[in-house]
Amino acid sequence: MLRLLHWTLELPMKPIADSYDCIVIGGGPAGSTVAALVAQAGFRTLLVEREQFPRRHVGESLMPDSYFVFQRLGMLEKLKASGFARKVGVQFVNHMGRESAPFLFRWNDPHEWSDTWHIPRPEFDQMMFENAAQHGAEAHQGVRVLDVLMDGDRATGVKLQYEGQNGEPLTRDVAARVVVDATGQSAILSNKLGLRRVNPALKKAAIWGHFRGAKRETSDGGVYTIVLHTNQRKSWFWYIPQADDVVSVGVVGDNDYMLKGRGTPREVFFEEVAKCAAVAQRLEGSEQVDELIVAKEFSYLTDRSAGDGWVLVGDAWGFIDPVYSSGVFFALKSGQMAADCIVEALRTGDLTAATLGRWVPEFSEKTNWIRKLVHAFYSGGFRVGKFVKEFPHHRGELTDLLIGRVFNDRVGKVFADLDPFLERMKHELPPDDPNAEPEDASVPAIA
Repeated sequence: MLRLLHWTLELPMKPIADSYDCIVIGGGPAGSTVAALVAQAGFRTLLVEREQFPRRHVGESLMPDSYFVFQRLGMLEKLKASGFARKVGVQFVNHMGRESAPFLFRWNDPHEWSDTWHIPRPEFDQMMFENAAQHGAEAHQGVRVLDVLMDGDRATGVKLQYEGQNGEPLTRDVAARVVVDATGQSAILSNKLGLRRVNPALKKAAIWGHFRGAKRETSDGGVYTIVLHTNQRKSWFWYIPQADDVVSVGVVGDNDYMLKGRGTPREVFFEEVAKCAAVAQRLEGSEQVDELIVAKEFSYLTDRSAGDGWVLVGDAWGFIDPVYSSGVFFALKSGQMAADCIVEALRTGDLTAATLGRWVPEFSEKTNWIRKLVHAFYSGGFRVGKFVKEFPHHRGELTDLLIGRVFNDRVGKVFADLDPFLERMKHELPPDDPNAEPEDASVPAIA
């Protein structure tokens, strides 16, 4: 198994009370962010997680603009001292094996916040959970939420199950003025209310695991994420070097292609490795250190993200796709934005959907730019070097998209030229033509 760089804080454990201002279900990045900020504002906050940390979880490469959420959470010094691999850029390898030069984030913005980390999620999530407790949240592991209690359309609390002092199972109702669903793809509340909608254009599946001793490229004092296409372009790999000489490797393709009639996940994974020489060469001589895991149909949204007395954040709100490493960043950002609205609602006593969900329109609008970029990636015509050569004035905005800098008024203009460009590319040289123009190595391809 993957060896972790363990540390555990001794946190005071209070018994769970009868009622709270805010109950957050799920102790991942989104839930821990909400709990930390609401508790920091002085409101009694309960954070519950059904598993025990450290727990295994996918999503191991951060977008650089996560920096500003970490700054507000007081996490930056902890991350700097963690020993996590420093992520300084990205590289793209196409289906014919052409490798771009790595694109370094500091080229576009030479500041500390342009570097980020490759994070082992078991340890990172534990850090986030403990940080919420340090900010005043009552944080409990091994607590199951059996149901969200409702009075009509208003959430009023949760039904919990956990072990008593003598190990006996206890079940009890706990009241809350606000309930936050941060349960990831389990999405307790959105499933209860029937809000989830799978994106029919992105029905993908991933198979992933960790390898020790695989090849790792370094540059400018850190490592970079690599995205690699297989030779048939029916799937692509992420390749994320981490600390302790471990690399996270995952393959993503259409759900039916990956999982129907092709054998075990391990057989499928290594069949796809054989179709990508660049991955096979990097894994040569390495040791697989944990079981391969399957995730499927992970691209979805919810019809509503807030209601009277309740809010959805992180993957419970929705998930786009792993290709641009946006998942953890959007979990953090949604948690921060939702927490600000929750604090306002608790202070004013206005716990309506309008107040609790005030953050949702902006968040949906800004994250939609990344969704459009994901669709561009899967279109087959996103030849980034050629695009930037034709439209050099879009390079800065494209870079902003790739590092997560979308919560401003600058992004979006690129698609006025990118959409017709993608359509035109469908009718030009076929992608396998050896005379096709190679990517411009100086341009970021995939983050």
